[in-house]
Amino acid sequence: MSASNPKTMTVKRPGRAIRSPEGVATSPFWVEMLLEGGADGENTAMRATLEPGTITRWHTHPRGQLLYVLSGYGLAQNEGGPVETLRAGDAVWFAPGERHWHGAAGDSPFSYISIQPVENGSIVEWLQPVEGQS
Repeated sequence: MSASNPKTMTVKRPGRAIRSPEGVATSPFWVEMLLEGGADGENTAMRATLEPGTITRWHTHPRGQLLYVLSGYGLAQNEGGPVETLRAGDAVWFAPGERHWHGAAGDSPFSYISIQPVENGSIVEWLQPVEGQS
């Protein structure tokens, strides 16, 4: 990551969504970058919109991740824990290094804001696909 958090007030207007990289979820989803950090401790924030049934692979974040659900119904699970149902207004914290996945329920689109700090130029480590979910 070469970007850095802005040094003054910055307004980003909607409309610059891109498709997620292949292989990070069961199908590509829309991602709109809201804040791009580059240095350790700077935050990266994005809005993600997933079609029904789209879920991420297992993954971790070196400094943790906060999800804030905007709309729809979603699912999330940490390794060894139960699958949790997520609704608009829910906030979910995943601790640094905690293996987890999240995504849209099978019958609902799902939109959230994700905030995660940078460590050593990274915000996420993608792992294997989730078995038994879709």
